[in-house]
Amino acid sequence: MKLNAALALLFVGGVGFSRAAEAPQMRAAAEAGIGRMIGEARVIDLAGEGHALSELVAAERFTVIAVTSPSCPLSRKFAPSLAALEDAWRGRGVQFIYAGGIESDGEAALAGLAREHGFEGRCASAAEGSLLRALQAESTAEVFVLDRARTLQYRGAVDDQYGLGYQKERPSRAYLADALGALSRGQRPAVEATTAPGCALEVGAAAAAAPTWHRDISRIIQRNCQECHRPGGTGPFEMTTMADVVGHAAMIKKVVRGGLMPPWFAAPRRGPQAVAWANERGLGEADRAALVTWLSGDRAEGDVGEAPLARAWPGEWVLGKPDAVVELPEAVAVQATGRMKYQYREVASGFAEDRWVTGVEVRPSALAQVHHVLVFAAAEGQSGVTDGDDFLAVYVPGSSAVIYPPGYAKKLPARSRIIFQLHYTPNGSAVEDRTRLGLTFAAEAPRHQVHVAAAKQTRFRIPPGAPRHEVKGALPVPFDAQVLSLMPHMHMRGTAFRYELVEPGGQRRELLDVPRYDFNWQLLYRAAEPVLVQAGSRIEATAWYDNSAENPNNPDPSAEVRWGDQTEEEMMIGYVEYVKVGGGP
Repeated sequence: MKLNAALALLFVGGVGFSRAAEAPQMRAAAEAGIGRMIGEARVIDLAGEGHALSELVAAERFTVIAVTSPSCPLSRKFAPSLAALEDAWRGRGVQFIYAGGIESDGEAALAGLAREHGFEGRCASAAEGSLLRALQAESTAEVFVLDRARTLQYRGAVDDQYGLGYQKERPSRAYLADALGALSRGQRPAVEATTAPGCALEVGAAAAAAPTWHRDISRIIQRNCQECHRPGGTGPFEMTTMADVVGHAAMIKKVVRGGLMPPWFAAPRRGPQAVAWANERGLGEADRAALVTWLSGDRAEGDVGEAPLARAWPGEWVLGKPDAVVELPEAVAVQATGRMKYQYREVASGFAEDRWVTGVEVRPSALAQVHHVLVFAAAEGQSGVTDGDDFLAVYVPGSSAVIYPPGYAKKLPARSRIIFQLHYTPNGSAVEDRTRLGLTFAAEAPRHQVHVAAAKQTRFRIPPGAPRHEVKGALPVPFDAQVLSLMPHMHMRGTAFRYELVEPGGQRRELLDVPRYDFNWQLLYRAAEPVLVQAGSRIEATAWYDNSAENPNNPDPSAEVRWGDQTEEEMMIGYVEYVKVGGGP
């Protein structure tokens, strides 16, 4: 492949140099091709023998393909890290393939690099080129993780130790190692795609093919829909087979074209400072187009040999068996029709000492009727929930569990009371619900205590008939902090929400823009990497409400609306989950 000449000028004497340092940046998984099948490719090893990519990846549970070049300084710098990772994962279901990225390097130089660093994986010549085209590789030092069915599970940087214009004593983010660890546990990586700071490549376009069920559509459905639309899931129908999807084709097309499904309402990221979300679930444009095209066309089944691996769904608890379970003391009767006011239930935690919570999972029993659940912990002597700050756990359909990274935990005070705020949506059947909360504990106090605060406004009046009424709130930041997640909360008149960070010097940075808020989905947006916020900053939140008759959700356009718990009233809360920099309470 050809090395981009402009990038070649960035290197002097083998030392990376650029006018501005460039570290790996998060990428939207859908736009990076995560979850898609990598097309068949011919892999020519350094002995001149040809192999089909499908045959090679079938040999191990996961295959790492590392784009490598002896003439690219950054690629050479990452060579020891790749050799160490190959050694660490040997015998653990992971194999490495080193794909030459620049044809002019020559096979002898590639072989020399492999000998120098002790690569044991197969080295693939750059001369044939079909492997890089199938991967749509963008730079040297880019790595790809495939499963046995050639489904792309991670792509991006090895780590962040080296980049254009900088190098560190040691990496602070081990992207590839973290991805392999998560995948080996049956989990999605927290970071599924990044840019890779190597030498840019031009590999040409991969051959386009009409979508088929086994090769393309089943993967899109499995990754984006089956979390809810499966046996025991919260979706109204299953989408586990081709017949399921074809049977609901018209409805699927409608909600996909309208952006209603999969439920993800953050605006596309804009600019290098945009926050990347670990739980982003929106369809990329290529996947959206493929799905609609297939549903509208002949719905070709394709080759069953190209089907993805079956996805293993969790049992009763997504996070595994919890250390403790807190259950509603008695079932809540959910009516068949109409609207229900928020329900509040309290349960004594039963813990005589403080506990440090590293994982939370909320499990309703009436999955089809539970709209959302917020769980709070009221310390001994505290009267109860005060305007809904500092939640312990959240449940919305399709998102029931959170596990914090090592060293992070929430405090559950001794002798506290667990307060459940439950919102039910009657759907025609009268049922009973007995929601449970699963808790996982750390053995000792963490380095970082996780807190929740809110940029909110409780004193507002939304005039009758107002089509776009604006309400603002702010959260001062008196200490350096890391923001972990954001969750806007409004009721049925809420239409849009935005978070902005105002730094001490007055500079503004958009953190989250939700241009089309949907009360039916109380989504929490979890950052792929903590967002550093300086002391003296403030987080501003702006909410917009439609109190007009044009809003079909509006309970009463003639009412003046103020703050209140119930859905016919309104709230303006911009939750912020954070830790103090430096640790401590």
